[in-house]
Amino acid sequence: ALADLSMKDARFQTNVEDADLTYNGSDRVEFQLAANPGEALKPLRTVASGGEISRIMLALKAVFASADKIPTLVFDEIDAGVGGHAAKRVAHKIRELSSSHQVLCITHLAQIAARADAHYHVTKSASGATTTTTIVPVAGPERTEELARLLDGSLTQVSLQHAQALLDET
Repeated sequence: ALADLSMKDARFQTNVEDADLTYNGSDRVEFQLAANPGEALKPLRTVASGGEISRIMLALKAVFASADKIPTLVFDEIDAGVGGHAAKRVAHKIRELSSSHQVLCITHLAQIAARADAHYHVTKSASGATTTTTIVPVAGPERTEELARLLDGSLTQVSLQHAQALLDET
């Protein structure tokens, strides 16, 4: 699963050791990662970048998806620290998961948003001590424009063409 997410040489290991019984159980569990060839396995919490953590989380969800009884998966910015080719691989993996689970994904990457069956624009506004969240579906030309804004923050001929190309890939 990690190779599918542009981490082809990564090694991931879970170490489980006996520990004194606490309210968390009687095991000490540590995830370890060697992201590149020749590196030693080290604690994930000390060596993984944000993008690596995002992809490892997605890989774990993908591996356990067939046994997972939860019908809906929610990914809040699973794309953190991911871009380019890796973003396309993440989008593909999320799309695969959507064949067996309902997937809700909060993203800022056009590559991921373009793969969705449905696309919503979420905004928050504050007035005094009250915050309101608005969710609006986007489709057709509005969706292309929203993807263009995700790509470069504006609507230009180039960003609109790129957004349309992403939609055409799906």
